[in-house]
Amino acid sequence: MRDRVRGIEPDTGTGDTRARLITVLRAAPATTTQLAAALDLSINTVRSQLQRLERQGVVVRRSARLGPTKPAYVYALSPEAELRTSRLYVPFLTRLLHVLAGRLDPTEFDALMRETGRGLLPRPLPRGSLGERVAAAADLLNDFGGLATAAPEGRGYLIRSQGCPLAASTGAHPEACNAVESLLAEYIDAPVSKCCDRDERSRCCFEVRPRGTPARRRAPRR
Repeated sequence: MRDRVRGIEPDTGTGDTRARLITVLRAAPATTTQLAAALDLSINTVRSQLQRLERQGVVVRRSARLGPTKPAYVYALSPEAELRTSRLYVPFLTRLLHVLAGRLDPTEFDALMRETGRGLLPRPLPRGSLGERVAAAADLLNDFGGLATAAPEGRGYLIRSQGCPLAASTGAHPEACNAVESLLAEYIDAPVSKCCDRDERSRCCFEVRPRGTPARRRAPRR
């Protein structure tokens, strides 16, 4: 049973065991004993793999009373792991953008993207100097699946990523970048302008500047 969850680190020799555990847990939560019986594995092997999956955030452990004996632990896939197993989110949301872009005029579509970005704003907001807030914003992009770094540039900063968390959408709808631009501006509490690279592979780029500083005329590469 090969049903791998994207985002789980590979491990030679034990990957099949973890994948089989995930497949069983997708059907229903189970105890260590139930998993060992279903997969014909030893209790120790199952327990070791569950501990690793729990550390990775793939499974969660809950107490459950299954009878008159002492409570047992029941394992289930975490909500995040459930999301990773779906292959429908990206095509569905990409298609939704196509439909919205066709029904809204460009100004409305852009406003919708920016409102969506601001709605993703995590709490609490970072504090400290502008440089510290920019560094926190780069970490936020990494949490979203980017590979971002921040560096001083002129009187401000540049946040660059070696990829784009919205690459499936920004190729056809670059307005989706405006969602991230608006999110970062709110998160950093400073003006942010996108300067993303759009060559063979989309790469995020955002210029952050102190308030009152005009944006540099930096044309995005295509």
